[in-house]
Amino acid sequence: MEDTTTTARVSGEKLGSDLKIVLGDVEALLKQAATSTGQQATELRERAAENLHRASLRLSEVRVAAAEKSRVAARRADDWVHANPWAAVGTAAGIGFLLGMLVSRR
Repeated sequence: MEDTTTTARVSGEKLGSDLKIVLGDVEALLKQAATSTGQQATELRERAAENLHRASLRLSEVRVAAAEKSRVAARRADDWVHANPWAAVGTAAGIGFLLGMLVSRR
């Protein structure tokens, strides 16, 4: 379970840095297109649109991967609860107790 969390965090960080790079590139291209005319402006706008499309595709891929990892984690949790019902009840009670103590302190 920890491996999945670590992988998700690293993927999220990489996605964030990739998006910053793409958005920076698109912003630079659009600034150049604003000062350019004719064919050069058209080419710059097309490159910006292409970069945005690639970023959109990457986001879709990450969304699908995150959804699948969530389903896997939910299935594992469900299997564990069915295999260990009393441990699940004890864990839930302990978490509820701790949350109750934290809330009552405020």
